[in-house]
Amino acid sequence: MHSQTSRWYFGWNIVGAAAVLTLLSVGLRLGIGPLFLPIAHDLGFSRSLLASIVAAGMLCYGLAMPLAGWLVARRGTRFVLLLGTSLVVLSILWSVHARGPLTFLLAFGVLLSVGLAFTSPVALTPVISHWFTRRRGMALFFLSTGSMGGMAVMTPVLSYATQAMGWQTTLMGFAAAFAAFTIPVAIFVMHDDAPEHTDLEPHEIAALRTKPAAPASLKLREVMRTRPFWQVVLGLFACGFSMNLLGTHGMPMLMDHGFDAFSSSMGIGLIGLVAIFGTVALGRLADRVPRRNLLAVIYGIRGLGFFALVVVGTHFELYLAASIGGLVWAGSIALSSAILSDVYGVRLVGVLYGMAYLGHQLGATLSSWLGGWAYERFGTHWVAFGTAGALLLVATAISLRLPVKGFTLAAPRLVPNA
Repeated sequence: MHSQTSRWYFGWNIVGAAAVLTLLSVGLRLGIGPLFLPIAHDLGFSRSLLASIVAAGMLCYGLAMPLAGWLVARRGTRFVLLLGTSLVVLSILWSVHARGPLTFLLAFGVLLSVGLAFTSPVALTPVISHWFTRRRGMALFFLSTGSMGGMAVMTPVLSYATQAMGWQTTLMGFAAAFAAFTIPVAIFVMHDDAPEHTDLEPHEIAALRTKPAAPASLKLREVMRTRPFWQVVLGLFACGFSMNLLGTHGMPMLMDHGFDAFSSSMGIGLIGLVAIFGTVALGRLADRVPRRNLLAVIYGIRGLGFFALVVVGTHFELYLAASIGGLVWAGSIALSSAILSDVYGVRLVGVLYGMAYLGHQLGATLSSWLGGWAYERFGTHWVAFGTAGALLLVATAISLRLPVKGFTLAAPRLVPNA
């Protein structure tokens, strides 16, 4: 039915639907900025209190990632997406009626985060990895366009809708649109059973038949003892710290520096908009150059961009910094998941990606809290944004030490074999 010999490979339908779904789920997760001050003012929360609630949500988002990967392996992509959609809708209905810190924490911080984790790239990466072999890097990069599209589209949309209708109506509208899109996609598009030879060309299939069998892949506990896995985790920690700092505190930071709400949202949104085109270009390189080198470039330029965002003083400087940073803003998550598949095989990619993404969300948790606390404590955004830039430069050095693709049993170990 979905043969690779068809003129149009069905796997690209999965990629397209997954990218739009990611736009919505990650867009809300990274688009807290426009909602941050309205929620704080309406509920009477201080910045540090709401930042702590958001940080707790980021932690729950990360903790739910391995569970999402495990459920996909056990019950399939469709089940996890439908469950996640139900949780998102229920949590938003609860959030808009919550008034106290504890209730809002449980609704917006915990339940919404679990629902968004179940509809995040962690739930979608395994099905894409199974449907693609030859162009896996490009397919996962295209999935990343959804994350960047979320920043480009959702930040200004949420900003405009919040100013026009209030944050409660905005969240309710999101819940309706999210369910209307995700339910049909889960039922009709997300097929876990890929063709035997995925997207390989006939001559590649013929060569595969004469190729010696690949060595058995490592078990999960063995993977946890290897250095490349933790190198990926550390890089994703820096990625999560920086991306969620910008998503939560980027807009308030720019407004504190004299930019109006619209210009601030457009500056953040421009990063995501440019990143869509940057992702397409980087995706074409992902299967042609060493992935570790590409990952290092992304982390390095992004790190310098964080220093630039704090010092911009004019609209031109803001949009210039956003445009340059946006060129390499995406791709770190896609490359990390592709590297995990290269090093350890696709069998465990869902669980490994979920566990590695927990590192991403630990970074997100820390930055969400630090961005609010450090500004109230020191009166400057340099503490949080400077830390983000420094962590990304460290991630650059770590990425350059990752193995090239093709290693499985040969991956360097942290603990010698027993």
